[in-house]
Amino acid sequence: MNPLSGLKLFEEREEEGVSANKDDRVMFNMRLFLNKGDEVPLNETQAAHLPKEMIRIVDGVTLIDRTIVMGCREAIAGVEHALIGMKVGGYWKVRISPHLAYRDKGIPDHIPPEAVLIVELWLRGV
Repeated sequence: MNPLSGLKLFEEREEEGVSANKDDRVMFNMRLFLNKGDEVPLNETQAAHLPKEMIRIVDGVTLIDRTIVMGCREAIAGVEHALIGMKVGGYWKVRISPHLAYRDKGIPDHIPPEAVLIVELWLRGV
């Protein structure tokens, strides 16, 4: 992971797959937690409105297959920066500071303003 102020790697499980780089189209899953450990239920909320092909259940947890083009600001900055250099099949758990996430806006009813996030990421494809 590229060192970046506001992004801290807590845990990783590396794989042998292709690495994600800027301009790559990647598919990943993520789980969001507030800094105190409460999970943000965005996956469950979004799953009710998405096609079944985009949803996977792993160990009883709902995950959404998200596809973005790296560097096009299709995900929060902290997630994009964390994905750079990650290999397909890998897992990273990172801490993302508010300036790389939802800043002073948050997401009403889900993420408070200026929230520090703990994010679990699984890179599924490049």
